[in-house]
Amino acid sequence: MKAWKQSILRTPVIGPITLFGYRAKFAASYFRKPLSALLRWLFESNETTNFTYDLTTDSMRYMASMLALVLKSDYSTVLNYMDEADNDLELKGHIAATTAISPLAAVADREVRFGRRLGWYAVVRVLKPAVVIETGVDKGLGSCLLAAALLRNRSEGFEGRYYGTDINPEAGYLLSGEYAAVGEIRYGDSIETLASFESKIDLFINDSDHSADYEAAEYETIANKLSDSALVLGDNSHVTDKLLQFSLKHDRRFLFFAEAPDNHWYPGGGIGVSFAEKM
Repeated sequence: MKAWKQSILRTPVIGPITLFGYRAKFAASYFRKPLSALLRWLFESNETTNFTYDLTTDSMRYMASMLALVLKSDYSTVLNYMDEADNDLELKGHIAATTAISPLAAVADREVRFGRRLGWYAVVRVLKPAVVIETGVDKGLGSCLLAAALLRNRSEGFEGRYYGTDINPEAGYLLSGEYAAVGEIRYGDSIETLASFESKIDLFINDSDHSADYEAAEYETIANKLSDSALVLGDNSHVTDKLLQFSLKHDRRFLFFAEAPDNHWYPGGGIGVSFAEKM
């Protein structure tokens, strides 16, 4: 720091005020971009919850790299699967058209943005699971994406089925048409639904009631229902450590990916991954 600036900062009254202004300006620079994105979102989006957005290029690459490590796959393979979903015009057309005629169209965007869910899709394409369960489906954006992955797997000779759970009987309206051919939604309390589920689970995604206790209870309910190579994905791992605790208790590994939304005010969530040492 130049001598004259140091002199000002040492000056009684003026020094502390100058330092305060400098620090405030520096800190505010970190909020300028999110605030700009917030103003744009207020005019361009209708969403009130479960916000959708694209991820930055680097964030996509980081997610692909982490999942490749977990799945013991190639980075390029995982990234290509993510691109496959993001460029699926038939899937996006279905979601946009179904959204437009939905009673909830006023609080949903027609532009389809998958964010971290592209990672879910890649997991299904690599893992080739026979049974996929997602708790908490909301509109069914993740449901359709997972079903699309299962349909691709089916065309390659790998059968699989999606099961969604939700306490709201109107949830999951996007899961229709050809996507419903490989999936279904079971309504009621998720833990009760999971307790009655009899098949082995290859991929479990927690995205329902985000209270820490309920999240933990879901994991314990499916603990003995997981196949040897099963993955458990936590959509609330940026808020609680319950999936980490579950992993430590059941001798599983845990990793977390923190997403970075592109041009959106929301700071993003992430993907917690629990997996067996030997997959």
